[in-house]
Formats: sequence, structure tokens, C-alpha cells
Amino acid sequence: MSRIVRFHQTGGPEVLRIDEVEVRAPKAGEVRIAVKALGLNRTESMFRLGQYLEELSFPARLGYEAAGTVEAIGEGVQGFRPGDVVSTIPAFSQKDYGVYGELALVPATAVVKHPASLSWEQAAALWMQFATAYGALIDIAQVKAGDVVLIPAASSSVGLAAIQIANLVGAMPIGLTRTNAKRRQLVDAGAVHVIATEEQDLVAEVKRLTGGKGARVAFDPVGGPTFAKLTAATAEHGIVFLYGALSPEPTPLPTIDLLDKSLTVRGYVLFEITRDPKRLEMAKRFILDGLASGKLKPIIAKTFSGLDQIVEAHRYLESNQQVGKIVVTV
Repeated sequence: MSRIVRFHQTGGPEVLRIDEVEVRAPKAGEVRIAVKALGLNRTESMFRLGQYLEELSFPARLGYEAAGTVEAIGEGVQGFRPGDVVSTIPAFSQKDYGVYGELALVPATAVVKHPASLSWEQAAALWMQFATAYGALIDIAQVKAGDVVLIPAASSSVGLAAIQIANLVGAMPIGLTRTNAKRRQLVDAGAVHVIATEEQDLVAEVKRLTGGKGARVAFDPVGGPTFAKLTAATAEHGIVFLYGALSPEPTPLPTIDLLDKSLTVRGYVLFEITRDPKRLEMAKRFILDGLASGKLKPIIAKTFSGLDQIVEAHRYLESNQQVGKIVVTV
């Protein structure tokens, strides 16, 4: 029997329970991992609330990112053996798998050997943030030296990964945050400029910083009313990614900006990268190379010790206080 985090109804963090569950042996193509650390993500909070893209059935597990050691492998799995140090990539549905627990079953295609130099906490804080940012900025937009990238929710783990990836290729990341409270931390994290959207004129500041041209790419997990300001701050033939819906308010479609500047508005989810073997392999290579060079490094906001703190960890996740990733050790 293993301690597994599950929930039996939708709701706030308090619905999360630790159940004693027998974790079955891995089937063909699966790996069972003894978990050492978990990385928390907003998608898991939305899944718990019943607000994510997938339907729920109870009791439900959740969690995309874990680091640990391979305990067992299923038939046909190659490249892994018991004892290997690994982490998981979000390349599966939470309806089928979830990694919050002492043991986790995942598809072998979602497992990667991470650099030995990383701690368990760092290894659990890698793949959602860096693969999400890589997919939009590098795989799709092909951001290059000299490009300007707007990054709303810049203090999130994905926002910080986007800052690092933009810097790695020589682009200029502009971090967007609601107030100036996190400005210093964002500059320290690599943001070339920071705009506090509730205290400054977003469009005017972007135009000032870009000589009136605007940004080539905006990478937005929020939506809502600010979306129209992003399109106004985007350059001609620019691309605006919408990869989340954190705002509870409607997201306008700024038709005049789209037509006048021939903009592309692109809905994007990580799975179009992680469920495509060829694109996933390129993402892994880019991220592992960046880690090896020291140009990519996960930033951890806070670590909670033990599964018994999973409720508090989710409360902190939803508080928006953090700059970086929230990790729970197991």
C-alpha cells in the first residue's frame, strides 16, 4: 500500500486527501517511480476545481511533475531500469495518471533521465515550465536574437522559464506583473524590463521600450480584459499566444488590431509538443542543453516537506505570492 493524494469531489485545496492505495505493477509501456519530490502547477489546481479541459471521474488523482527513482518497468520499456534517476514530463492525461504520491505510474514516453547535478526539488520543477515556454517561443514562434517578447504573469514558473529561454536565444524579455512588488525579483531572474500593469500604461511603455514598434511575441496565460492591451502592444505581423485562462473575466477579440497589424492569435497547450515524439525529442534536447550550459535553471519559490502539506502547498499555489515553482518533497 502507498500513500496517494486523491480528491473525491471538486473544490478548494481542502478536498485533497491522502488515501492508502495499492499501486499496481506497470503495464506494457509504463514505468513505476518511487517519488522523491513533486512540482505543483496551476493546471492541477484547475483540475481539482473541475475547471480544466478534461472531465473528472472520482476518486481522482492529479499531478504532472515528479522526480524520483525507477522502481519497476513494464513490458517493452527500453532505456530505463530500476534505480535510474528520472523525472516526468507532462505528456499524459490526469484522467489516466497522476504523480502526487509515494509511487507514481506514468507512460515511459513521459519519463526522462535528468542531469545528476540537479536536486530532487529542481528535477521536479523542470518540464512543465521549460517545455511550455519552449513550445511556444522556439518550436512555433521561432524567437530569435533581437525579438521582443512580452511575458504576462512573469513571476510564474512558466513566465520565468520564458524569460530564461528568451535570454538564451538573444531576445529581449519584458516581464509583466500587476504591481511593482516583484520587480526586483524579476530583474534578478533576467527580465530586461518589467512593466507593472496596474501602475503603468502597458501599451505606452512597450512602445517606448521598442521605439514605437511593439513586441513580436506575447505569451499570455491570463486572458481577460488585458488581452486587448497585449494586441495593442504587439508589432505588425506579431503573434499572441493564449495558453491559459487565469482571468475569470471574458477575453475580448480586438478585431481592429488583428486586421490593422495582421496579427496571429494562437491558442496553445503544451501537449501539442509533449505528445508529438519528434517535437518532444527536440524540446528535451534544447532544455537539457540549456541546463548543462547553466543558461536554464529552475527557480523554486518554496518547498513544502511531506505529502501531509499538500493542502497548504495548494493554498500557497493559489495565493499568487510566489516567484517560481512550488515543490513538495515526499
